[in-house]
Amino acid sequence: MATITADAVKELRERTGAGFMDCKRALEEADGDVERAVALLRERGLAAAAKKAGREAREGLVSSYIHTGGRVGVLIEVNCETDFVARTDEFQKLVRDLAVQVAGMSPIYVDVDRIPEADLEAKKRDLEADESVQRKPERIRPQIVEGQLKKWYAQVCLLEQPFRDEERTVRELITERVATIGENIRVRRFVRYALGEEL
Repeated sequence: MATITADAVKELRERTGAGFMDCKRALEEADGDVERAVALLRERGLAAAAKKAGREAREGLVSSYIHTGGRVGVLIEVNCETDFVARTDEFQKLVRDLAVQVAGMSPIYVDVDRIPEADLEAKKRDLEADESVQRKPERIRPQIVEGQLKKWYAQVCLLEQPFRDEERTVRELITERVATIGENIRVRRFVRYALGEEL
């Protein structure tokens, strides 16, 4: 069995945001392998987040972010279960990170479920009518359209976008925070303003 150093536990805590004892146990189970310990904590976080997903989240924050130069601004509402959590630094940092994401990546919808049916059908029709799709055999066109829809979701849905320049999505970031904070967290809505837009 590998010796678990304080530095390894600290590194794991910084990477995952998990508690000290959870990090120590994960490192022990992973025989000191930090990467495996990260994977273990993520799996546990997903399980914990799934249990909390049905819980009501009516507290939280409405926050704003104005990008340097004042050309882009965001208002965002992120909900959690208690006012106590809404006041924590970790939750407030998450809300700010999400507002910056909206400012930089310009999503239109919170997630796929909130895309209006008419918009989704219109996008499907556009993709099906595209020349590159029409040139393919008819039997594989639905799979091509589905693949292109997934790429489109990653552009227009906040929760499907990659978080900054990382591998994980915004949804995965929120799931990790649900696991570390211990409450259900939901992005309820946002509005992004850009100077001169729609003039």
